[in-house]
Amino acid sequence: MHSAHEAIQNALEILQLPPFVTREEIKKQYRFMAKKHHPDRGGESRTMEELNKAYAFLNDYIDSFRYTFDTDEISKQYRGVDYAERFKP
Repeated sequence: MHSAHEAIQNALEILQLPPFVTREEIKKQYRFMAKKHHPDRGGESRTMEELNKAYAFLNDYIDSFRYTFDTDEISKQYRGVDYAERFKP
């Protein structure tokens, strides 16, 4: 079984996200990827299943550990580095 860190990294990779993102950015990227890979739009059901699992895992992690993944929290954790602005699409 993977460690929690590996599982988080894997979920972020599946959703093509950088390590430091907000909850809103996770949701936005998931919706973008879901539209792109949905079976009704010619995507593969396996890819969609992976996206769903990754999104559910990240949301569960955020809810379980009460880590907000918002811009203020990221700024507190990583002062002097504006990750939220750096990774915005």
